Amino acid sequence: MSLIAVIDFETTGVSPGQGARATEVAIVLLENGRVVDRYQSLMNTGAWIPSFITQLTGITNAMVAAAPDAQQVMREAARFVGDAPMVAHNASFDSKFWAAELQCADLPAPHAFACTVLLSRRLYPAAPSHKLGSIVGHLDLPLAERAHRALADAEMAAALLGRIQHDLRTRWGIADPAHSLLMALQRCAKPALGKWFAQHGGAAVKAAATA
Repeated sequence: MSLIAVIDFETTGVSPGQGARATEVAIVLLENGRVVDRYQSLMNTGAWIPSFITQLTGITNAMVAAAPDAQQVMREAARFVGDAPMVAHNASFDSKFWAAELQCADLPAPHAFACTVLLSRRLYPAAPSHKLGSIVGHLDLPLAERAHRALADAEMAAALLGRIQHDLRTRWGIADPAHSLLMALQRCAKPALGKWFAQHGGAAVKAAATA
């Protein structure tokens, strides 16, 4: 497996289409399921952080006022990621901010995103919740001391991705659960999962599916 970049943003709101901006970005770089590098920075977009966001994240307007300019941060983040495919927990959220903030920095955003929310729903349907802290706790993975900060959440999402890839190899017989396969799995409708695993898994999975 090649490099995968796991990303998390903290933001002023839910959607860049509604004027929300990023306040912090963190990226954990994985190679063959192992963390090989990290990037994290607060970022100053000039946007005001509502008080309820500060209560949730601990990020204040004073903190971002002293942070590097958002365009500089995004240029650094883009260089850090390179052409690695990306993963996020609730990728529909983070991918929009990745694209929007890169656009503000006049940079392209060609990266494909896989989503650990969609993947965990398919692999762990019995979990009581697929929110990041909940699914990480359900799988007995390390919980971050401070959730809702970008690096802590990116670390948890990276650990979840590692568990997903491990289970795909050991439980489902998928020798190389690469990013392209993860994207195919997350697009698979739940009623079709058995057939999908029979097509992509190892001999034991195929035998079980046809028994």
